[in-house]
Amino acid sequence: MLGDSTAVGLGDPVPGRGWRGVGPFVARALDVAPDGYLNTAFTGARMRCVRAEQLPAAAAHRPDVALVIAGMNDTLRSDFDAAAMAADLDHVVTTLRARGAVVVPVRFHDHGRVFRLPGPLSRALRARIEELNAAIDSVVARHRAPCLDLAALPGAYDLSSWSVDRLHPSELGHRMLARGLTGLLAEAGVAIVEPVSLVCSGGIRPRTVDHVGWLVVKGIPWLWRRGRDLLPYAAGIMAASAKQSYLGRHERQPAAIELELTAQEP
Repeated sequence: MLGDSTAVGLGDPVPGRGWRGVGPFVARALDVAPDGYLNTAFTGARMRCVRAEQLPAAAAHRPDVALVIAGMNDTLRSDFDAAAMAADLDHVVTTLRARGAVVVPVRFHDHGRVFRLPGPLSRALRARIEELNAAIDSVVARHRAPCLDLAALPGAYDLSSWSVDRLHPSELGHRMLARGLTGLLAEAGVAIVEPVSLVCSGGIRPRTVDHVGWLVVKGIPWLWRRGRDLLPYAAGIMAASAKQSYLGRHERQPAAIELELTAQEP
């Protein structure tokens, strides 16, 4: 497992053991022994981190299956570069496939619908995610690799699929993610020993106070930090939209005038 905090398992806490999440669910479905499972992911990881900091250990492990969940952190940064991300992912996929692994990346949903960002920030984030997905799609097409489309998962936008922070999947969300990934692995010829259940068990259920506490302590500060990164981009999108609207109105005026004059002719 390579990637960011979702790959780490954030959103699915278990008593006394930190985070669980999608990785262990997939490993159990594949009947992978504890010493056969490796998770190189870390919180805050960007696509370039996967290539530079996680890939060496993952390649040395010589896995049969490698899952890559990364890119969303990049969309929230002012130095977002879709072409560079495509190059990094391509290197990761090429390297792991050369070791004999079935590599499955994911493409992303419109997270603004989950976190409910203000309009300009939501549009800016959506545009970034579209660029990210286009970069991922180009790599997937080049390698003819399986890829999980998170937006196509049933229930992807249901709040029950998300943890209290609305940034990471809940236990149910992680199980849904694992089920989708194992479905693609089965199509690729990987044996699924135990299908992933969507019945939650073993995790810590969040309380209402957890929702409120996260919003005050972490949610608002996070929105402020990431909003500052996205604001210049959001302003650019709004300016371009306003310009297009202005030009569109003025381009339509001559036609409207001509139509009016034609109508007035005897």
